[in-house]
Amino acid sequence: MRYQLQSQHGQFSWKPRYFTDAIKVLIGINLLLFVFRLIAQDQVDLAGIFGLSPSTIWPMIWQPFTYIFIHGGFWHVAINMLVLWMFGSEMEMIWGKKEFLKYYFITGVGSGLVWLLFNTGAQHSVVLIGASGAVYGILMAYGLMFPNRTVYLYFVVPIKVKWFVLFIGAIAFFSSMGTGSDISHLTHLSGMIVGYIYLKSNRRWHSLSFMFRKSVGDIGYWIDEKKQVRRRKAQQEVDRVLDRINEVGYDNLSEDEKNLLYRASKERSKDRQKD
Repeated sequence: MRYQLQSQHGQFSWKPRYFTDAIKVLIGINLLLFVFRLIAQDQVDLAGIFGLSPSTIWPMIWQPFTYIFIHGGFWHVAINMLVLWMFGSEMEMIWGKKEFLKYYFITGVGSGLVWLLFNTGAQHSVVLIGASGAVYGILMAYGLMFPNRTVYLYFVVPIKVKWFVLFIGAIAFFSSMGTGSDISHLTHLSGMIVGYIYLKSNRRWHSLSFMFRKSVGDIGYWIDEKKQVRRRKAQQEVDRVLDRINEVGYDNLSEDEKNLLYRASKERSKDRQKD
């Protein structure tokens, strides 16, 4: 029996600002089942029971809903959960927990059913496992919502989200035409297509309240970025003055430099009190 996984490693880089309720639950369930599968792999075949397979979906009709919680190896679950956290946290903050989970399962189940349709009647026994169909659906939604934001490919190359989504979509499209891979590129592509169709056909996407929450999310992101820039500049100034102390001593600092250290000390004291 051959398992098809759904992750391409190392393609994603982003810094989330939130760790939201649905994300915590989804990551917790996936990690718990992954650990349990490792411990009980000789006693219970979780992938065979909860993974999606054309040969066992009847009578195991729960498989389209459960296969997204089963993963094949450490990097499979780690990359999927990392990307889910990176891009899904802000989506949940904007949509709300209920709508986010609805979208997650629509793209996850939908991409699984597309894969099932293409693999029904396959001569070899194959089982689909992994959350990448839903994860790629989230990437599609993020690209539609924040097309001009910048992410860093491999943590190095800056690229706008809209081009990033088109890039991974093209990879999924052309890779889905090949055979013999243990990565289900068809599921990646299906997750993005299902997500796109759902969002474009859903009136909620076009509602004024949705656009308002999107604007609030953009403003919050911009404010956070500005704060981080100011903090980095302030820290650079403090480091410069500390270097001056090592060179000439505190008493030989200018009044402006002494005042800078005093203000920095007060700010740090306030931060410790908040913590």
